[in-house]
Amino acid sequence: MTDPVILLLEAPSPLHGGCEAILRSAGYPVVRVATVDAVRGHLLSDLPAALILDPHLTDESGFDLLGEVLALRPGLPVIVLTDESGCDDAVRAMRAGAFDVLARHLAEKQLCGIVANALARNVGKGMDGVHRPAGASGGIIGDSAAMRLVHSHIQSVARSMAPVFITGESGTGKDLCAQAVHGQSDRASGPFVTLNCGAIPTDRHESEVFGHQRGSFVRPSADRECAAATADGGTLFLDDICELDTGLQPWLLEFLETRTIHPLDQARACKVDVRIICATSRDPIQAIRDGRLREDLFYRLNVLPVHMPPLRDRGDDIIAIAEDGLRRFAQEEGRGFTSFSDEVKQILRAGHWAGNVRQLLNAIRHMVVLNDGEQIVAEMLPDGLRNSFSQPQEQAPRRAPAMTDGGAGDSGEAHPTDLDECFCAMMDRPLAEIERLIIEYAIDHQGGSVPRAAKALRVAPSTLYRKIEAWRRD
Repeated sequence: MTDPVILLLEAPSPLHGGCEAILRSAGYPVVRVATVDAVRGHLLSDLPAALILDPHLTDESGFDLLGEVLALRPGLPVIVLTDESGCDDAVRAMRAGAFDVLARHLAEKQLCGIVANALARNVGKGMDGVHRPAGASGGIIGDSAAMRLVHSHIQSVARSMAPVFITGESGTGKDLCAQAVHGQSDRASGPFVTLNCGAIPTDRHESEVFGHQRGSFVRPSADRECAAATADGGTLFLDDICELDTGLQPWLLEFLETRTIHPLDQARACKVDVRIICATSRDPIQAIRDGRLREDLFYRLNVLPVHMPPLRDRGDDIIAIAEDGLRRFAQEEGRGFTSFSDEVKQILRAGHWAGNVRQLLNAIRHMVVLNDGEQIVAEMLPDGLRNSFSQPQEQAPRRAPAMTDGGAGDSGEAHPTDLDECFCAMMDRPLAEIERLIIEYAIDHQGGSVPRAAKALRVAPSTLYRKIEAWRRD
């Protein structure tokens, strides 16, 4: 065994494959064992990167095994799985020296962060040979020069408590970057709370973020916990920070200074312990010039900047991301795809990918859902992508015809050929998928600006933000 692995003593779950499936999808090498003796054998012959232990899986006491493991391999991170109500197990495990405990029902959301934090600490202690997924920080895939710099920045800023400011075009994975920073920090076992700054209803700004100012929001539902309180002990991720209502920005500045919230029914402010990470697809300097972002707030937040490069600057990362997406989507959709043809790889590399990773993965899912086989070939590419993406990169990819109320282009005249191609490309797709394609195209066409896309589509920006949030949850 050349690379240390995550050693796993856990019963497989019939629902999602348990911890093994979660870790493998994140790129970690995993070895599942069924007995305590097998664990002992691996500890004697190899140096695992970490051990995940279900203390009630075997006849022997898992807590006795925990003590034996730590005596044999001091410093080895051991993560103990507990039941939802396993408070006694959690206390016993931590007293015995476990690195962390994790409730099984939370594994899918928190496991990778805990593992990343465990491995990061081992590297910091000088333990050689601890494996990380190739070119990966958390769920981020890529080993290009541009991404190696990002991985390095993530590892550096994760150790700090200072705010992190992530920039990058729409679809570059800024949310994954934020999760990776959280997952490699000392707060990995705490909550990671995302707040989309452009999707907060105007009349609930203060309550959503800071709690309730006295007398400002007194409806019966006003006792819900605000984002800052929910993130206490962890990380608060402010996505689309440049879309934050200008009326709320002074409140955020005050919060950054005081770290306090003001619940409705309490006379005193409450301190919270949160780390702030924010992200934007806009140019923040231009946002300051346009009056969208306060300059003093920007410099308060822009302490540790991280830039996510566009996909077109990431070389063969495109293929690595596509292959990972193909594997996941094929498994989810029950298809047999395992690879791309050389022609498809060439087309994918040459693509402009205005929507970056999000657009690439949407195209891969489209091919998986509508086809079957072992290899993705050029004929399976979505209509309209095959020709445009095979053009030289310096050529602008062909755009869909602009539409007016009468279904015409900019000149006011319809273009039947273009319209026929567009409609044929969307035939046999669910209406919800067509709506998503149009919205994502509009956002890409407007340089990643959701408000401008909403204006072009003649809907409220909050409508698009709600749909985007729902897609992310799906």
